[in-house]
Parts: sequence; structure tokens; C-alpha cells
Amino acid sequence: MSVLNLFNNSTLRLITGILIGFFVLGCVIAGGIPLMLLVMFVAYIGSKEYVDILKKKGFRPFLHLILLADICFVVLTALKRFDLVPVVLTLGTIGAFTLVLCKGRQPYIANVATTVLGFIYGGWLPCYVILLRQLNQDSLGFFTIKMCSGLGFLLLLFFTILVTDVGAYVFGSKFGKTPLAPVVSPKKTVEGSIGGTVLAIITAMIIGWLIHIEWYQSLIAGFLITLFAQVGDLAESLIKRDAGVKDSGNSLPGHGGFLDRADSYLFSTPVAYFYFNYFVVSDQLTIDFISFARKALHAVGL
Repeated sequence: MSVLNLFNNSTLRLITGILIGFFVLGCVIAGGIPLMLLVMFVAYIGSKEYVDILKKKGFRPFLHLILLADICFVVLTALKRFDLVPVVLTLGTIGAFTLVLCKGRQPYIANVATTVLGFIYGGWLPCYVILLRQLNQDSLGFFTIKMCSGLGFLLLLFFTILVTDVGAYVFGSKFGKTPLAPVVSPKKTVEGSIGGTVLAIITAMIIGWLIHIEWYQSLIAGFLITLFAQVGDLAESLIKRDAGVKDSGNSLPGHGGFLDRADSYLFSTPVAYFYFNYFVVSDQLTIDFISFARKALHAVGL
């Protein structure tokens, strides 16, 4: 008898989730090279699962080009060479068209589009985990523990998304009646979404207090993170539903594929990075906006 057969799906899901959680948390705290390798691994597995899903739809995105772009994005982000990111985007897009022209795979435009989407969705978006970890510090962040910086913000993100998932599952199971997105994900409910959102905001405010940011900043951060975590989850469900598959893979017992676990982070992490960078670490954007608003009001005579 297989060891996996000794456990039911819920037990496997719990054990797998705990093991992954501790491993990811360790890489987040360590920062630097461990976190870079983790993001690279997730980008690699996620991109492979993404291509496998789209193949079931009849598309043929170019996996090797996607993986090459993924590696470039992760390394450039870790080294803070953001000036070269547009180079990778540009050459990757040109490369997608060139490969389609050379290989002649139909459908032509769809293969170009899904290849470009692949290295943005599976490669560039995960890089915001590194960007958020590096926030408010000069180095790669290797074992740099400074709570009111990228580490604290990333921990807030991590636990907010965790509570979002748990809260949505618990409230959805007990009180769920109204479908949230019946076409894309029939099992998700409005009640579960609201329950997960409320618990996530409370969690964000508690962690925000621990890392010494203002209560209203952590409240806004919690709302944005849980909102876009759920949007990211639905976005991946949209891809799977369109291709007619249930899970992105079967590499994680009880959870499906890596993309099924990472989907909540793909949208929420960039949003969290922009918010913390422009409204918490520095309020210059807020000052610029207020200044612009005053000038605009003055210009119209108000």
C-alpha cells in the first residue's frame, strides 16, 4: 500500500501545507540567495505547469523561451539591475514572434501571445517577492532581519494570504450559499470571500502593529493583499477552466500543482510592493498627488 493511501485528502493537504509553509517562511526570513533560488524554482515549475495547461487548450507556447526569460528576470531582480528588465521583455517578445515564424506552429498569434504572457505571469510577477524582501535595504537581504522593512512587509503578506485562504475555506464551508464566480470557480462563495477578507485584515493589522507601521497603513495593506490574492486565485482558475483542467498539476499531495499554491501571490505581491514602497516607506507619491490636486483645483478657481 502506498504511504499516500494511508491519509485522506484533507490530512495530506494539511501536512503538505505545513511543510511548504515552514520551508517558504525559512527562505523568506533568510532572504538573499535562498529566496532567489526559491523564486526561481517556483517560476520554473509554475511556467511548466502553465504550458502544460495551455497545451490542453491546443496552444503551443515556447517553454524554453519562457524559462530563459524567467531566469533573467529573477537574477536581474536580485541584482537590482532593473534597467535590463525592458531588454528581456523586448527580446522575449521578438523571440516569441521569431520562433513562431521559424517553427510555424498554429495557432500563430495565440502561441506568441501565450508565450509572452507566460514569462510575465510565471516569471516577472514572482520577482516581486524578491523586490518586497529587498525593500528599504541596500543589499540582497541575506539573513538581514529588520522588521520595519522588506522582511516585515513580506511576513505581513505571507500571513495575510494564509489567513485569507483558511478563512475563506472555513466560512465558505459553514455559511457559503452565494457563488462568487460560478463560471470560473463554482465552489467559491461570497460568504467565504467576506469571511476570509475580514480575518485577513485583522491579521494584517496585528502584524502591522508588531512591525511598527500605522494602523491605517496595515488596514489598507490587508485589504489590498486579500483582495488581489483572491483575484489572483480566480485568474488561475480562469486559465484552468478555459483549458478544461481541475488542477495545474499533481506535484503537491492534496493541493494539486505549484501554480495552485502560488496563484494568490502573483497579483497580491506586486500590489503590496507598490503600496509599501510608495505609501509606507516613502510618502513622496502622496505628497506629489496632493500637490497636483491643489494645483488642479487652483487652476479651475477652487
